[in-house]
Amino acid sequence: MTYAASFIISFAVTALSGLILIPMLRRLKAGQSIKRDGPVWHMSKEGTPTMGGLMFIAGMLAAVLIAVFAFLRGDAVAPAMLCFALVQGLIGFADDLRKVRRHGNKGLSGIQKFFLQLATAVAFILLLRHSGYLSPDLYLPFIGTRLHLSEPVYFIFAAFVIVGTVNAVNLTDGVDGLLSGVTLPTAVCFTALAIYWGEKPQAVFAAALTAGIAAFLIFNFNPAKVFMGDTGSLFIGGAVCALAFAADMPLILVPLGVIYIAEAMSDIIQVLYFKLTHGKRIFKMAPLHHHFEKCGWSEKKVFAVFTAVSAVFALLTWLGVKSRYGI
Repeated sequence: MTYAASFIISFAVTALSGLILIPMLRRLKAGQSIKRDGPVWHMSKEGTPTMGGLMFIAGMLAAVLIAVFAFLRGDAVAPAMLCFALVQGLIGFADDLRKVRRHGNKGLSGIQKFFLQLATAVAFILLLRHSGYLSPDLYLPFIGTRLHLSEPVYFIFAAFVIVGTVNAVNLTDGVDGLLSGVTLPTAVCFTALAIYWGEKPQAVFAAALTAGIAAFLIFNFNPAKVFMGDTGSLFIGGAVCALAFAADMPLILVPLGVIYIAEAMSDIIQVLYFKLTHGKRIFKMAPLHHHFEKCGWSEKKVFAVFTAVSAVFALLTWLGVKSRYGI
């Protein structure tokens, strides 16, 4: 089956890439610089190779392109999703490269990343709309109804959702294996839904994402041998958004991205509360995974609990959405 082939190719290429890329990154001294205001026990991670997201990007690139040429000839959505995720990964790569060259944590500015992400989000939305994969009717998961929006309102909403989600995914990448673990159930859910709906291009893409993340986790699980960097986290954010919008169901990101949302909201709440109270904090440290670390949780416990929560919401999404999609 095309889905199985996509999974196997992505897993194999990602795993083999790790054996080649990690030693290469070490030789190039492309190590992670740890923030001085982060948890002190993270300082031992200083110098761990970063930009490891190139591993599963290579795996997905191989799997999706082979599928497009072998099984999905004439299809437009799979290449569109891949290109969108790749551009997000390229933004992250530019950010990582600048950090490595400067031996610090200052990469692209927030404004630079925002406008680059916004431009690619708008282009992707317009492409999907022009190709007939996207409508201005907003599907409400679990309720099973659609809310009609005017196209300008929908495009503004969609761009906001994409940029917000990509950055929320990026924030989640702060503990060994965390983003990989949290995203794995999400990718599995997207794969199952796409197969159930008979959407072969989305299923191939989601299966490749699932396999790439699973293979990367072999190297990224605590203690991590490599970090994905913004290269990987922005690519994953782009891939998750691409799947949601290609399914014409952007609000599916609410249950599937519950951990991403919690991480982003904890950061926003912390900053706002700090400013409003002139120095007080709600969380011991933000984003949320650092708060639990400060509470005494090990990185493995944070990984296990957050991944379990993601898996529960992925299962609920599968049960709720598939039965109400009208199929």
